[in-house]
Formats: sequence, structure tokens, C-alpha cells
Amino acid sequence: MPVAVVKYAGSVSRWEPNARGRLEQAALELYVEHGFEQTTVAQIAQRAGLTERTFFRHFADKREVLFWGAGALQELVVRTVASAPASAAPIDAVAAALEAAGAVLQERRESARRRQAVIAAHAELQERELIKLASLAAALADALRQRGAGDPAARLVAEVGIAVFRIAFDRWINETSQRDLPHLIRASLDELKAVTAGT
Repeated sequence: MPVAVVKYAGSVSRWEPNARGRLEQAALELYVEHGFEQTTVAQIAQRAGLTERTFFRHFADKREVLFWGAGALQELVVRTVASAPASAAPIDAVAAALEAAGAVLQERRESARRRQAVIAAHAELQERELIKLASLAAALADALRQRGAGDPAARLVAEVGIAVFRIAFDRWINETSQRDLPHLIRASLDELKAVTAGT
């Protein structure tokens, strides 16, 4: 029995290798070159060598290019808190989780710098970033409650953890040194502990 062979025209592709990554890179380049507001989805797709339809298979809109990884990062953080040793203090479980997130982001330093520059230039994007961080803090607090921490301690530790992460992240993208993000998270937490201990 003969097997049917389906051929596709050269301009039509059923599978675009790393389409999401290509779209993200194209979008960041265009946001930096022309500004977020002035960049269209059509321009992003064209720069990536893909179609607008492909763009919308990966992102709901052009803002989502900047925020699409938040869900996976939140899952990693929650999973790390849950798997911390039972003897670990809540702040140490949170620190381990944030260091794990930092290790993931470490490979994307230049992309993170460009992304942050775009967000810093737009109030709407800054608001979206704050919502993302608030969601992460809430997820951390829930994970701490699952480990037996009560309120308001769980919320307090989660919020402190996010503050430490933000300070370390800002240092990481702005410093010229090549210190890695997990190291800066730990150093920022150590600085906080030293200040609160009065040393």
C-alpha cells in the first residue's frame, strides 16, 4: 500500500524552531530601538522571520513578551520552598527558592537588562511588574503556610524575600562586575540580617 507524502511550500512552515525565543529577542530589540509603544506585533513577527499568527500562538499581546516566564519562575520558587528541609527557617527556605530563581535568570543577563530598561520607561509595564512580584510574594507566603508558618509571619517573610530579590536583581543588571545573581541574593539577605541584628 503506497504511503502518501505531504509536501509543503518553502514559505510555509509547520514548525518554527525556537519561535518563542526568536519572537522575544526580536521584540526586545525593537522595544529598545523604537520604543515599546511604537513597536507593533507585525514588526516583531517580521523581525523574527515568523507570522503574526505564530506570535499570537505564543503571546496574548506584545506586553506578554516581557512577562511570559513569570508562571514557570513562580512554580520553581514554590517547589523549592516546599522541598526545603523541615528544619530550615522560613527565611532560609525563601532564600533557597530565590537563589534557584536567580540561577535560572543568570543565563539571561543581557536580555534581563534590556527587558528592565523597557519596563522602566513605561508606567503601565512597571505596574504589571509590580503585580507579578505581588503574585510571587503571595505564592511564597502560601508555600510557607503549607510548611506550618502562621500569619502574619508567612506574609512578612515572603515580602522581605521579594524585597531582597529586587535589590539583588537591580544590582545584578546594573553592576559592571560579573557577580552572579544567586550570590547577590545571598549577599543582600546577609546584609539585611546584619542590619536587623544591629551589627
